[in-house]
Amino acid sequence: MPRYYTKRCRKLFWYKNLFPDVRSFEAFKYLHVGCVSDLKRKTLPEIAKIVGLDNQQGLHHFLTKSPWDIEKLRTIRLELILQVIKGRPIILIIDETGDRKKGFN
Repeated sequence: MPRYYTKRCRKLFWYKNLFPDVRSFEAFKYLHVGCVSDLKRKTLPEIAKIVGLDNQQGLHHFLTKSPWDIEKLRTIRLELILQVIKGRPIILIIDETGDRKKGFN
């Protein structure tokens, strides 16, 4: 697992109670590490490699089968963001490149 994992991911433990078992929480942490890593292609096989897993099956299972509540996750994420910014003004940048567009192309 990358060295920066523990330094950057301490706040992930706020999410621990969202997941029914340790395996789901571990997969959540691994996916987070993969998303914030320097990987050019953030695919499940590539994320699995960077976090030291033999294959991507556990990550795939987490995304498709693990029962967790997205609304609770969003609530915790918002609480963390508010804690970090501590009332300071921020600039929000919205990247719409992944959004569905009108038309055929």
